[in-house]
Amino acid sequence: MNPFYLVAGIVILVAAVVDILWTTLWVDGGSGPVSGRLTTAVWHSLRTASGEHNKALSITGPLILVLTLAMWIGLIWLGWTLIFASYPSSLISTRTGAVADWSGRFYYVAYTMFTDGNGDYTPLGDVWEIASAFTTASGMAFVTLGVSYILTVLGAVSDKRSFASTVTGLGERSEAFVRTGWTGDDFQGLDLALESLASDLSLLAEQHKSYPILHYYHSERADRASAVAVPIFDESLALFQYGVPDDYSPDPAIIENGRSSAQSYLETLDAAFIEPADEVPPSPDLARLREDDIPTVSDDEFEDALEDLTERRQHLLGIVRGDAWEWPPAEE
Repeated sequence: MNPFYLVAGIVILVAAVVDILWTTLWVDGGSGPVSGRLTTAVWHSLRTASGEHNKALSITGPLILVLTLAMWIGLIWLGWTLIFASYPSSLISTRTGAVADWSGRFYYVAYTMFTDGNGDYTPLGDVWEIASAFTTASGMAFVTLGVSYILTVLGAVSDKRSFASTVTGLGERSEAFVRTGWTGDDFQGLDLALESLASDLSLLAEQHKSYPILHYYHSERADRASAVAVPIFDESLALFQYGVPDDYSPDPAIIENGRSSAQSYLETLDAAFIEPADEVPPSPDLARLREDDIPTVSDDEFEDALEDLTERRQHLLGIVRGDAWEWPPAEE
């Protein structure tokens, strides 16, 4: 027996199983240690190679999903192959009786992972028969789990694009968002939209927490990118809360609920290795609101309020830059 192959195979197999279960079943765990590093490496490599071209970056998410599933299958395949290779006569050919070579072991493990084998090779002894049964179980179970994970992620991608389109449909800058809701007297007609967006963002935050790969699903268009929409939404809420007098602002409970949802989203950034920006983004321009005769506080009072939001706004800028966009996220 070759103990090196046995130990190496077990280590690789355990690493694959842990990474799969960590990524797919542990809701608060984010990506597994192996798939998380793969995700980050692919994103940075494509971002550098493409020069941050939006069309090229839009393939990053699908590519990462395919590579992640291929990596899981490959690790399980390699792990079991090394385990069978640790004992030279673990597999024999049913046609010649010869001991399986490396190509035979790879061939046998590949077949056994997805079926019961095709009979070309057979395990020799009870231990290797049991190992073969576990090979089939691990292949079918974890590949099925991986495919289910991919389908769930694709559903979440649709949700994030729907949220982004709704936000940018109301305004492609925070000032435009606020102006859209102004009726001439107040913002009461915007309450239902804000409440709905807060609920959608709360769901989106939980999805990003469970599947950090969502951060790397880059849209070709800014108006469909959640990394653009979340800052627009949060900055709009800041304008409602600190830039507009209380007598005219929407329901404070709705605003607070929306800001809480945005904060939950910001807390998912660590799982995607997205860092806050070193500088603070430009402040919303109250003069744009005054053009529509929207009552506002003084510029100095608004700037003082934004001072308390410095760290939060640095995180927002980090989101925008982390997804290869510029601030302000989209032009009017």
